[in-house]
Amino acid sequence: QVQLVESGGGLVQAGGSLRLSCAASGRTFSIYAMGWFRQAPGKEREFVACISADGASTYYTDSVKGRFTISRDNAKNTVFLLMNSLKPEDTAVYYCAQASYNWWWPASLISQYGYWGQGTQVTVSS
Repeated sequence: QVQLVESGGGLVQAGGSLRLSCAASGRTFSIYAMGWFRQAPGKEREFVACISADGASTYYTDSVKGRFTISRDNAKNTVFLLMNSLKPEDTAVYYCAQASYNWWWPASLISQYGYWGQGTQVTVSS
């Protein structure tokens, strides 16, 4: 049974930083792409960033390029999202996800992910 557990969310002022973590268990972590998505109140869930199984490749949505960095530690079955220069529009519940199949890359579509965490709230005040 796959489990994804996010942590690291919270309240931060605009311009600040947060680092989200997602601990995975239940499948061989190192062979699947991982992604971060977010959902703001009243909006659909959207793609934020993804990272290939070996960590060599990353892909970001335009609105976070240059501010967010996705990384992973395959020895610890953990994926991270470092968020710098946060803006009020980054406020959302952030979800970690694991790709359903190990051959998918890039993996920026919700439909490519079969496993999701419970989410962690990120609130950026102005």
